[in-house]
Amino acid sequence: MDERLVYTVSAQAHYDAAHFLRNYDGKCARLHGHRYVVEVAVQAQELDESGIAFDFVDLKGHLRELAEMLDHQNLNDLPPFREVETSAENQAAWFYREMKQRLPGKLAEGLLYARVWETPTNWAQFGPAHAPLPAPRTAPVD
Repeated sequence: MDERLVYTVSAQAHYDAAHFLRNYDGKCARLHGHRYVVEVAVQAQELDESGIAFDFVDLKGHLRELAEMLDHQNLNDLPPFREVETSAENQAAWFYREMKQRLPGKLAEGLLYARVWETPTNWAQFGPAHAPLPAPRTAPVD
């Protein structure tokens, strides 16, 4: 059996933000907030001369820059979400697309997913259909 083995590296950041769902019939249609946790993961087939696939510091740096853009904001007021709902699904898609643009070539190709937790047990993930779906867990940050 020829099994393709890879290294997976992930990083997390958090942001506190308010939002409401415009096209939702329920309490989430009202302005409310969350302490969001966002996680991204990349895969690489090889390690560099330091024995690492991708430096956690660099990965988390890119992710924190993006999270900072959303921190202490009403997401509905921000350009990426003026025309789309501020659901965790759409936030995950935004993080994925933004990270894809920021990461260097091979790592951008290896971007597996972006996952956004609204609560410690509820998350949404965006990425290619072949991306793994790890079991949900409470995600510690920092």
